[in-house]
Amino acid sequence: MTKLRLPRLVTRQGWLVVLGSVVTVVAARLLGSIELFVLGIIGIGLVITSVVTVRMRRLQFEVSRAVTPPRVHAGASSQVTLTVVNRGTRRTPVVRVFDPVTGTRGANLLVAPLQPGVPARAAYRLPTERRGIVEIGPMEVQVTDPFGLSSATIPAAGSSRLTVYPPVHRLAALPSTGGADPHTGIEHHRTLSRGGENFYALRPYVVGDELRRVHWPSSARHDELLVRQDEQPWQGRMTVVIDNTMGHLHEGGLDIAASVAASVLTAAHQRGNLVRLVFADGTDSGFMAGNAQLEALLELLAIVALDPEATLRGAVDHAATNARRGAVVIITAELDTTGHVLLQRLQRAFGSVCSVVVDRSAYDPAAPEAAPAASRRFVRITRSATFPEVWLRAMSVQYADVSARAPS
Repeated sequence: MTKLRLPRLVTRQGWLVVLGSVVTVVAARLLGSIELFVLGIIGIGLVITSVVTVRMRRLQFEVSRAVTPPRVHAGASSQVTLTVVNRGTRRTPVVRVFDPVTGTRGANLLVAPLQPGVPARAAYRLPTERRGIVEIGPMEVQVTDPFGLSSATIPAAGSSRLTVYPPVHRLAALPSTGGADPHTGIEHHRTLSRGGENFYALRPYVVGDELRRVHWPSSARHDELLVRQDEQPWQGRMTVVIDNTMGHLHEGGLDIAASVAASVLTAAHQRGNLVRLVFADGTDSGFMAGNAQLEALLELLAIVALDPEATLRGAVDHAATNARRGAVVIITAELDTTGHVLLQRLQRAFGSVCSVVVDRSAYDPAAPEAAPAASRRFVRITRSATFPEVWLRAMSVQYADVSARAPS
């Protein structure tokens, strides 16, 4: 609940009235005009009365904010719903609610007078054009006198956030991730218990999981329900590497790269593969499964930024570490001789390697456009060859038979 008990401020209009009134009083003394003197005193008295009126006003508001939904993909709709309830015993005046929003001028709303206990609701849309975190708040409520000469601004609600995931394109085909090998998963179990029971990993319990899969010793140790996640023998693995080196992709290219990664990871997850995300700055998620884990990867893609200390070699080193065959998709700018040498290392660590090159023309209208490319190992995104179409040309033919054999 918000109470209006903070010091009051004279508004800009109030200070102008004070200044004009002082000038009028001085002019009245110089000219010996009673009328001007009275007019100046009235102006000063009006400002004083406004300050006292606002100062004596006691308001009690209950303000809440709801972001719906709190996570969206770029281009989707999300909005904030504000609820203001008068918890006082008297009718409120008109108040102004200001809610700062990242990347905008903020939401500036007027709330009509409220009777005691009567709620008022207002809503506004949030910007979701680009991936990232949209910070909302902290909210302020401003109360002014009828003449706008005095105001009081108070905090009304804390901060909220909206996570905007990169846009995800629906992919009909993927590189072979190793799922056709009947020993893909059997050879790589991790033993996480001393009782001889092997399983791949532990994850938090979600509604719908079977209680018999709860790992009670670990749940007791971590004070939350943890479920055993077995690695299936047919499960493939998809690793996505993003070269977020400063000066390579630039900001616009990184947005495209994040969208490519999100699309590939989502498609691989939907096919039942284990997915992994690696950045050139050293971030490595490890192989993951489950809807909550996929959302965690999408959130990483929402906030990934260019790093001046990152290198493509670092990304390849992290990706090749603990590689479990499967497929890898590396997203970068144009590859030079060093880049091709690094790709050869990935080819030794993974069963399938595909390079996705984001041409500068894809995000810079002034840049010359390179020739698009679409093959099993190399895909180039340009201004005229967008990712979904060039990926479809590259993958649909080569992996049509693999897609047909993939488990549902």
